[in-house]
Amino acid sequence: MKIGFVSMPLTGHLNPMIALARKLQSRGHDIVFIGIPDVGPYARAAGLNFVSYCDEELPAGSSAGILAPAAKLHGPEVTHWTIQGAGRALFQLAAQHLPRVLASAGVEALVIDTVHMYLELVPISMGIPYAHVWAILNIDFSGTTPPSVVPGRYEDTSEGRARNLEALKKNDNAFYGIAQDLAEAYAERTGLQLDWSDPAATISRQAAAVVSQTPKEFDLPGIPWPPEFHYAGPFFDEAAREHIPFPWEKLDDRPLVYASLGTLVNGLASIYKTILPAVAEVPEVQVVLAKGDHIGLAELGPIPPNVIVVDKAPQLELLKASVLCITHAGLNTALESLAQGVPMVAIPIGYDQFGVALRIAYHGVGEVLEIDDLTVEGLHELIEKVLYTPAYREKARYFRNVIAKRRGLDVAAEAIERAFEQAIENRTIELSRA
Repeated sequence: MKIGFVSMPLTGHLNPMIALARKLQSRGHDIVFIGIPDVGPYARAAGLNFVSYCDEELPAGSSAGILAPAAKLHGPEVTHWTIQGAGRALFQLAAQHLPRVLASAGVEALVIDTVHMYLELVPISMGIPYAHVWAILNIDFSGTTPPSVVPGRYEDTSEGRARNLEALKKNDNAFYGIAQDLAEAYAERTGLQLDWSDPAATISRQAAAVVSQTPKEFDLPGIPWPPEFHYAGPFFDEAAREHIPFPWEKLDDRPLVYASLGTLVNGLASIYKTILPAVAEVPEVQVVLAKGDHIGLAELGPIPPNVIVVDKAPQLELLKASVLCITHAGLNTALESLAQGVPMVAIPIGYDQFGVALRIAYHGVGEVLEIDDLTVEGLHELIEKVLYTPAYREKARYFRNVIAKRRGLDVAAEAIERAFEQAIENRTIELSRA
């Protein structure tokens, strides 16, 4: 089967999407990874066929500059800014170019990064079956749990569900509504009739399959997902990751703490200036801090003697040797920590990190500190609490075992494969009757 893949051009999305593409390719399918030119190096390095679109509008090297302002934002503001800018622009470009690319490549089915909002309208209009992948934490539109892109608390009560629905309404259906005018215009041009009052009308109602790399055990209970929704587990493929040099010789025999604020919203100096003095008060551990590309070393202030600061780090390898992860609560970092049985101290900044942090606390695999409450003393207290309370590591090791047994990539690939085969068979039957 000729299967196309389209991902948001962000490292935290490309890593799991490329891993899934490679898994389906290993099962005998012809895979073509489609995206803006900056996606090409990632896909080709992973051994995937790559086809670009909008080469003139977004030439190689342009995406980093477009998204750079997000590094200094936090809270709902960063999600709103990203969708209002990059999200809308990427939909417009994809809607213009993707039909031609799918047709010329002979794509029979399409796998879409769910937060590439409304992109599914293209395969719907072309009669191509599609599957959605939640590379981020899946958003619950039912109101059973808080929408993951805003801060919230979980209560299994009627009052809690009412509060969740109000949060969805207030935040324009978890910000999907920000681009709905573009989606409605595209649907009208292509003759599609959709129920726009339902925020999941295209996300799940017409998808052949919806897969999430969140394990069911790590989610909150009771969400009424449709039958086509599948919890899988993390999409890990170390062979597809770029090699990142690291000064391994600088590590000593002290327990290792890994700290990272991800690759996108990682430019707030105030957070680093809280982390560094907090870990300085725990000299019995050694810390590796991956600061990213959006903040200079001089902006961090004094570097404690027990801290190694790098721009980028081989995260998976370091987590294998770590006893604690200080994280922004990005889903990939959280799942990679759990896969190694590493508890966390989470400082959510934006996007789905609020929902991930909520689940970290709910399942007892770590502690959470909101930015507005972030102090050196408070962070130091939580670091020591998680380090020296065995229950956190025991809970994290439970999830390590769950993830190891689940084999998330296999679960996701099998679900997508079955759904596409059934959709194509149904389509063939319909055409034979016409």
